[in-house]
Amino acid sequence: MTPVASLGRSGLADFVLQRATAVVLAAFALCVLGWFLAAPVNHARLAAFFGTLPMRAFTTLAILALAAHAWIGMWTVGTDYVRRHYFGRRHALYLAIYQIGCAALVFLYLVWPLAVVWGVAR
Repeated sequence: MTPVASLGRSGLADFVLQRATAVVLAAFALCVLGWFLAAPVNHARLAAFFGTLPMRAFTTLAILALAAHAWIGMWTVGTDYVRRHYFGRRHALYLAIYQIGCAALVFLYLVWPLAVVWGVAR
């Protein structure tokens, strides 16, 4: 069993990563909100703003942060609530199905926006 205070894939590492990804997502949201409030918005300005390399890189970082944040949250919910107490002896099967479904969704929600940001889906 891994001690809670260790830095290798533990509750503490998940806690720290969850908070770090929240900071990245908040910074991204404030950046985009500030841009929207700074001047009138139209499609050409929006495309130009998100088309710059720094904004593409920041958006990529935000997408990766969102995927990590979502995975940790969904994994925590699954391991907290899909338990033998609630689901009986087949709880491990239900947990595996839940985690495979969550992993597939996180992968989809990671790849699709990255394809849009980097122009692969155009």
